[in-house]
Amino acid sequence: MTYVITQPCCNDASCVSVCPVNCIHPTPDESEFMRTEMLFIDPATCIDCGACVEECPVEAILDDESLDEGQQRYLQINADYYTDHDVTAGLVVPGKNLPLIDGEKVNVAIVGAGPAAFYAAGELVKHPAVRVDMFDRLPTPYGLVRAGVAPDHPSTKQVEKTFAAIAARKSFEYFLNVEVGRHVSTDELRERYGAVIYAHGASTDKRLGIVGEDRAGSIAATDFVAWYNGHPDYADRQFDLSGSRAVVVGNGNVALDVARILLTNPDVLRTTDIANHALEALGRSRIDEVVIMARRGIAQAAYTVGEFLAMGDLPGVDVIIDPDELVLDPVNAKALLDGTLDSTIATKLRIAKEFAARMPTEGAKRVVFRYLLSPIAIDGAGDRTDSVRCVRNAFGVSPGSGAAVAPTGEEFDLHATLVMRAIGYTGLALDGVPFDDGAGVVPNVEGRVVGATGGDVVPGVYVTGWIKRGATGGIGRNRMCGEETARAVIADLRAGVLPEPSKSPADIADLVSGRGADLVDGSGWKRIDAVERAVGSETGRRRVKLIRIEEMASVARG
Repeated sequence: MTYVITQPCCNDASCVSVCPVNCIHPTPDESEFMRTEMLFIDPATCIDCGACVEECPVEAILDDESLDEGQQRYLQINADYYTDHDVTAGLVVPGKNLPLIDGEKVNVAIVGAGPAAFYAAGELVKHPAVRVDMFDRLPTPYGLVRAGVAPDHPSTKQVEKTFAAIAARKSFEYFLNVEVGRHVSTDELRERYGAVIYAHGASTDKRLGIVGEDRAGSIAATDFVAWYNGHPDYADRQFDLSGSRAVVVGNGNVALDVARILLTNPDVLRTTDIANHALEALGRSRIDEVVIMARRGIAQAAYTVGEFLAMGDLPGVDVIIDPDELVLDPVNAKALLDGTLDSTIATKLRIAKEFAARMPTEGAKRVVFRYLLSPIAIDGAGDRTDSVRCVRNAFGVSPGSGAAVAPTGEEFDLHATLVMRAIGYTGLALDGVPFDDGAGVVPNVEGRVVGATGGDVVPGVYVTGWIKRGATGGIGRNRMCGEETARAVIADLRAGVLPEPSKSPADIADLVSGRGADLVDGSGWKRIDAVERAVGSETGRRRVKLIRIEEMASVARG
């Protein structure tokens, strides 16, 4: 028997530290960890101890005897990783931890309540001297775990248990439904806290910059995701689902998420925590084909192996791929011939060829993966979207051209009434915090904020998560990022360089309430959580989300 990591893997890496034989890679100490899409167990090294199973927060690790038919493929995916990676480090030697800080208390404010914020908080509250207050403008915590993770991925959402355990610490308190910049200023936080960590994420989408992008049927995938996940800001949005085809520009996991939600039988979604208004609208949807459009080739696909593989398991949905579009760039084409092709790329290519070889099913819906294709205009009559003007791309012919593509000049129209851009997120500036407009991040050095044009560190001000490094990486990357920033705070505390607050944070609740915030604390969030779960349990669902801020605040007050 051996253990296998499967699709829900979130790169949390808790499993790595407990493995006695170092058979789980890449580890956080390896450079590839920051780029990997999941972790892998080496079947030749695994000793079947099962220590990793208990540590995984999303139950992604199973023994090979427990795998169902769909999960069996992860045996090969795990093994394939080790065709070009070695496990040579032997036993894992636990790192030496510095003693915890006790003594005079220091108060830390964290702005944002997503994964990076919680991992930073978790590292901080280990120290008896540190107290954490977490602020978020919504009445609910967990950021994109609540409002971004697809409703049909309940295993990933189980990481909320980790966050809830952190929030249960006596040295932690919520200040939810409080907007920094409106109910309390950044200067007022600095006056009251020895350290302020900004973890407010990357909340807006990147644009295509093409003609017709502002038509009614052209939307950001981020908006659609927030809508079906019940984000209060998007609950009243309406999307045109009356056509037969939607086009998604971009091929990361978000693109696959929105395609899957559009094509999944509403009866299946009815068992999830998808927002009720989305469930009703999707029940009326007439979309039966989603085209996922990628500017470059299969080797540059940003989606993860697990998410790509799962698209082939959607009931009643055919995956359509033209084998002629599975073209590798010159560098990867040479690597394929030499037998040195990266294992992840090789796995994606193998899966794509398997999909391409499948026979279409009569009457099935379709998800069509297109490669080496770019949109150049979105056309229609009046404000309505009718089609996307596309151009074919091609790689250069020499290895020196790398993965760059250029338009061939061959253009055609692709009929669609809904076009989603899913080419990434970017951050927004927060008044009083340095910001790099070009990169869409808060400038920093290992989490310590520096001036907008570089230079000196701003004492007592820190940053973590996507607003720190850009919108790349999932839960595991955010864990590393949050803990790095927390260690910077602790190092500065040890060094005695944290600024001394001029005021106490004891008046924060009164301050924000006086400015109109309907404050939700930890007890209030527990009431919201309990109500959502109770309503959900009546119909066999994980939860039924409240979507109105006023309703959430009322429930929070009891």
